[in-house]
Amino acid sequence: MAAPSAKLAESLAVLKTLQDQGRIAIRTNELSRTHRERLLRTGFIRDVMKGWYVPARPDEPPGESTSWYASFWAFAAAYLRDRFDREWCLSPEQSISLLTGDWTVPKQLLVRTPKGGNKPTGLLFNTSIFDMRLTLPADDEIEERHGLRLVKLPAALIACSPTHFAKHAIQMRAALAMVSDASEVLGRLLDGGHSTVAARLAGAFRNIGREQIADNIVETMRSAGYTIAESDPFTDRMAVVIPPRETSPYVNRLRMTWSRMREDVLKHLPKPPGMPIDPEVYLRHVDDVYVTDAYNSLSIEGYKVSTDLIERVRLGNWDPETIKGDRAHHDALAARGYWQSFQLVKDSVRQVLTNKNAGAVAERDHRGWYRELLGPIVTAGILKPADLAGYRTGSVYIRRSMHSPPRAEAVRELMPAYFDLLQSEPEPAVRVVLGHFMFVYIHPYFDGNGRMGRFLMNVMTASGGYPWTVIPVDRRDEYMASLEAASVNQDIGPFSALVSSLITARK
Repeated sequence: MAAPSAKLAESLAVLKTLQDQGRIAIRTNELSRTHRERLLRTGFIRDVMKGWYVPARPDEPPGESTSWYASFWAFAAAYLRDRFDREWCLSPEQSISLLTGDWTVPKQLLVRTPKGGNKPTGLLFNTSIFDMRLTLPADDEIEERHGLRLVKLPAALIACSPTHFAKHAIQMRAALAMVSDASEVLGRLLDGGHSTVAARLAGAFRNIGREQIADNIVETMRSAGYTIAESDPFTDRMAVVIPPRETSPYVNRLRMTWSRMREDVLKHLPKPPGMPIDPEVYLRHVDDVYVTDAYNSLSIEGYKVSTDLIERVRLGNWDPETIKGDRAHHDALAARGYWQSFQLVKDSVRQVLTNKNAGAVAERDHRGWYRELLGPIVTAGILKPADLAGYRTGSVYIRRSMHSPPRAEAVRELMPAYFDLLQSEPEPAVRVVLGHFMFVYIHPYFDGNGRMGRFLMNVMTASGGYPWTVIPVDRRDEYMASLEAASVNQDIGPFSALVSSLITARK
């Protein structure tokens, strides 16, 4: 009889074959009962609903949602394809969300299909799929992305409910800005006789400053014999101007979100005290707080470090080869990287204290911080040298978060725009809060984003004369929940309040 480990190895080999085929959603009939029960018992697959499973990590604690959120979209695509073949598509509103780069996992995924039962199918962690019995758009109005059938942008804008414009203003404005010419929507408006929708879209395009597109819609519809009473579906005007040739939904959403959130930030944070008279005194305070900062920042990321280890690393009184155990060795290397990176961050702070633009300093220096942060781990062979080359080249997921960071190709568009916003922002308080939040929202690296975000935050605190601020590990849950609220619900209030309380405590 085979040993238990050999039997598990057989089951894992079957699972790997499925994964090598790109399978995320696994049907009951794709695994024998023996393999299925063994993999379930050992935690290598998770039961989503009757007859359906997804791969999981056996070390995930009970109630851990990370593997599910990471699998959600691939599971939905496979499940819907299996159930409805090609007779389905996501709702126009959900299609717009994905087309504008927002891959946040929804509580309920709305699907159109003539085979729909008009009822929800419950999934893990209170998520669900609701299949609405509706006719589908024409084939030429549907496109496929990552296995998901979406309503193409022009058709989705026409079919989108009027209230959705005001309720999801940033997303809808980003979608409208993706349209470069009125001809992209006019054909469908004319063919369908959509005079009311034409009036709404004309008003919407005018709202975002696309006057020429709005005029073309109105004049063409009137030339075709329709009466157009232009109406604006938004309830406000934009505080930020979308450049006329900027069509990237990622960049436009970033700019609009920054503009909307900054007012909330200013309500929470104290007024900046101003630049210190003596920069060297400020820097001595930075040195004094180093051990506390390193301990808490590394602990937030799950590293097991002690203040004694951090102090020995700082003084150079350690030898990484004497650290026993793979995990302890990794933790010690992370502590060394933090110390090396901290030295460069402190040099950046010194530049800011001489009235250099904090955003420009951060843009110039942050790659060096990152190389030092992960350098010891790369030197030890735990990470590949390519991991220091630059921004990530693949997808990344945040533990327990419904927020899916932008895809790798979007990061190259977002980071220059992010630093432009930092450099042009006049209020130090906004630079502090949104400098941290927007960086971890983009998540430009495979690893180290949280530590880098907190370094960025503290370079920005110096720009207003605020003290170097430590986010304590005993407030980790509050910290992560506040970032989740900002990422998923666009509510920056909890994070602003947290940062404000910590800055005030340090004054």
